[in-house]
Amino acid sequence: MQSLTASSSTSVEFDQAVQFRLLQSQLRDRWQSIEQFDHSDCDIIVIPSLTLDQQELKKIKGVNYYEERLLFSLIRLGNPNTRLVYVTSQPIHPSVIEYYLQLLPGIPFSHARDRLLLLCVHDNSSRPLTEKILERPRLVDRIRKAVRPTQAYMTCFNSTAIERELSVKLGIPLLAVDPDLLYWGTKSGSRQIFAECNVPHPDGSPLTHSIEDLAVAASELWERNPDLKRMVIKLNEGFSGQGNALLDLRPIAHAAPDKASSAERIAILTDRFYHLSFQSEWETWDNFSLQIPGLGAIAEAFVEGEEKRSPSVQGRITPDGEVEILSTHDQILGGPDGQIFLGCNFPADEAYRVRIQEWGRRVGQNLADKGALERFGVDFIAVKCERNGREDWDLQAIEINLRKGGTTHPFMTLKLLTGGRYDATTGLFYSQQGTPKFYMASDNLHKDRYRGLLPNDLMDIIAHHRLHFNSTSETGTVFHLMGCLSEFGKLGLTSIGNSPQQAEDIYNRVIHALDEETRTSHVNAEPIIWNGQS
Repeated sequence: MQSLTASSSTSVEFDQAVQFRLLQSQLRDRWQSIEQFDHSDCDIIVIPSLTLDQQELKKIKGVNYYEERLLFSLIRLGNPNTRLVYVTSQPIHPSVIEYYLQLLPGIPFSHARDRLLLLCVHDNSSRPLTEKILERPRLVDRIRKAVRPTQAYMTCFNSTAIERELSVKLGIPLLAVDPDLLYWGTKSGSRQIFAECNVPHPDGSPLTHSIEDLAVAASELWERNPDLKRMVIKLNEGFSGQGNALLDLRPIAHAAPDKASSAERIAILTDRFYHLSFQSEWETWDNFSLQIPGLGAIAEAFVEGEEKRSPSVQGRITPDGEVEILSTHDQILGGPDGQIFLGCNFPADEAYRVRIQEWGRRVGQNLADKGALERFGVDFIAVKCERNGREDWDLQAIEINLRKGGTTHPFMTLKLLTGGRYDATTGLFYSQQGTPKFYMASDNLHKDRYRGLLPNDLMDIIAHHRLHFNSTSETGTVFHLMGCLSEFGKLGLTSIGNSPQQAEDIYNRVIHALDEETRTSHVNAEPIIWNGQS
């Protein structure tokens, strides 16, 4: 009986995979070009589920509000023929929805609101939203009936087997990577693609699934790089730096390859795992190691350098297989070892942005050849160096992301609000008037003193200090994660300017205004450290 059940389950999964690929093929038939896709008359189903490891998600403060990060999609209602369905675990405050719809240039609020259907499962448990939707067949039926099936597609934060299942149940194609290809977005899969594309990347180990094998892999990495000071231990499916831990080799220099046997080194490294430096203060080796058999882990050489940056390139693979580079960013990282994503500056430094674009295009083409679709990003480490007597940057690719990330919503906000274009020859974004645009963005403007501010309070502050995005000058700040503010004192924002300095000044104006408005109740609050400054 058990084998019959297993066989039946495998058969269902196979049928779903076949149906899913047939649905995805419809995307290629409907949109033959990027221009058609961006301006088409369509119905969009937004499922902002974070279908990721729930233990890792718990480390992110206010993560239950991160379903709001895809609310930039509401700006697509600027196309008067677009209809949009947005599903969440808990209701979104009405003033937040009004805020986004008021951003739309030339579209009456009531017209946009009539084309928006907000649905909610009223379930705030720590499980993926998609899983909650699948448990509610009446809700699935309501979503299906709300859209025109021949003109609709579904979009999500990341694609897994349950997003594929929902796509099939709805009979609506999912504009995202096939879950069967997700390996290429893992740490080990990323390294394999970098090697195939001849993109420079740090030395590292194969994927391991036990502490013993990880210690052996780390020892072999050290043998190949005897001068190595530190290495990073990475869970194969970590994200935002949360699955990374730093292994400092300097305290165990007596086990270096020229001083100890391989067996001695493996034993010392195994003991050293208990002294890993984690990105979350409550993480422990005991908890971290429990995830290795299921997720797998690798060891990778830590890139040292006095002056380091973390640039990234974003692209997408269209339904017809075309690779388009969307943007570059300099990521702003924090945490104990500088591996947690805090925010970003657009665009990346001109010293290397065209270079990482080219490597991003190579990676994108490799992914397209493997059948991947929609968003991808490549993260790098840049270290200042001297080359041929001139200052330069050494670049190493460290990770591929096959999902929307922290740089997706700020760039799409800029693009959808301005209707501008990205110029791959310069790596700059130009408004319709030909003005270069820049921004500074974050998901992590966080201070205890901001706790208790309701969305309506934020709207008052925005109006009083004139922080609102100005559609005439196309400068100002667009806010997100507003639901997170009252409970956690945490807010997201994208500050757009006509120069990098103006974008930073606009960002700092927001902080100054929020601090001023909350000073009376929390006069001794500690300031957040942002980009190395108070």
